[in-house]
Amino acid sequence: MSGSMDRLFITDVSPRDGLQNQPTPVSTEAKAGLIRLLAQAGVASVEATSFVSPKAVPQMADAGQLLAQVQGELPDLRVSVLVPNLKGLERARAASAREIAVVLSATETMNRRNINMGLDEAVQVSEQTLQAAAAAGLRTRAYVAVAFDCPFEGAVPLDRVVSLAHRMRVAGAGEVVIADTIGAAAPGMVRERLQAILQAVPQQQLAAHFHDTRGLGAANAWAAIEAGVRRLDASAGGLGGCPFAPGAAGNVATEDLVLMAERSGLATGIDLDGLLRAIDHVEARLGRPLGGRSIAWLRRRRPAA
Repeated sequence: MSGSMDRLFITDVSPRDGLQNQPTPVSTEAKAGLIRLLAQAGVASVEATSFVSPKAVPQMADAGQLLAQVQGELPDLRVSVLVPNLKGLERARAASAREIAVVLSATETMNRRNINMGLDEAVQVSEQTLQAAAAAGLRTRAYVAVAFDCPFEGAVPLDRVVSLAHRMRVAGAGEVVIADTIGAAAPGMVRERLQAILQAVPQQQLAAHFHDTRGLGAANAWAAIEAGVRRLDASAGGLGGCPFAPGAAGNVATEDLVLMAERSGLATGIDLDGLLRAIDHVEARLGRPLGGRSIAWLRRRRPAA
């Protein structure tokens, strides 16, 4: 690993993927405070919120207000927002979003449970949304969700995932994110799939998103790095879980990835003590302990206040 390949780019998704399914309401100011602390820790890219139905995901009802506050306070932070379709894109544009993400599930059943449409229609809606966003000058990301296993259909064919990733790139996605939505992957699977997808999506446009359901999140992230991927999603404190995917436990923790990268010769630009302050902040708002697998060790090494 040398030259430009020595850097790992992490998008922290705790404000959106981390908080969307939490039963405890979190105020707009508390969300903005989390994002502020992440930025102070050196996180350069954050997925802040989603412009989905407030009835479906009440925790994201303040999307427009939060985005305006965050972009006003942190103009240099890369801030993306999730949009489900053209209507969500319109709402995001009205709130002056600069980067949007779409989510396309790789199976028929997951799409029907998640967005009430079949796979073919979901592909078309994602393509239309990406094209419209790109035409409006927005940065774009596209998730290919349940890219390893689906909670309803089981193993997902690799050729389908490669095809969907390619279609999202052609439709205008600046970044294609391969997501292990329910945390069912293992390192060998990750390496095989991402090496195949790299034949369809350039390395600088490919990212990966892992959950730690079975304790393999960090191992899977390392397998992605070994396959050539240098862009990863993670969530401070391991927050996360999809409300429409049974068994989707927390995301791989940002602090675990940063520690792993530091100990392996990869720079992230993220300060671990700063991350701990962000985790403390959201812990206090949710009223329960958080943290990835390294959190106890990180807190023991923390300087006394």
